[in-house]
Amino acid sequence: MSSDTQVTVEILKEIAEAFNRHDLDAIMEFFADDCTMDLPRGSAPWGTRYTGKAQVREGLASRFAGIPDVHYGDDQHWVYGNRGVSEWLLTGTTTAGVRVQLRGCDHWEFRDGKIVRKDSYWKIVE
Repeated sequence: MSSDTQVTVEILKEIAEAFNRHDLDAIMEFFADDCTMDLPRGSAPWGTRYTGKAQVREGLASRFAGIPDVHYGDDQHWVYGNRGVSEWLLTGTTTAGVRVQLRGCDHWEFRDGKIVRKDSYWKIVE
């Protein structure tokens, strides 16, 4: 994306497609060098935070390794200015054989057409 790229629903759909292909190279093309990613679980109120492209890539790689068939479906997306939201149904099976199915969303923040913040939320399934 060039620096004058407007954030659109189509871009959020492209990001989701890259996630579903588990294509880390394609995913990371959407992120700025100084990006952050907050995952739902962790020891801090914001979950686990990854800072910078290298850490974000590491965090995403661990997601794909932990749930090798992870898929984000039943998705809806919308944008407002430099922010976007993606709602989805995450499905997959962990390496321990546990089937996962839960609703969640990502809050996205963009600068100059690149993701600077990805903040994920999941429903707690008990």
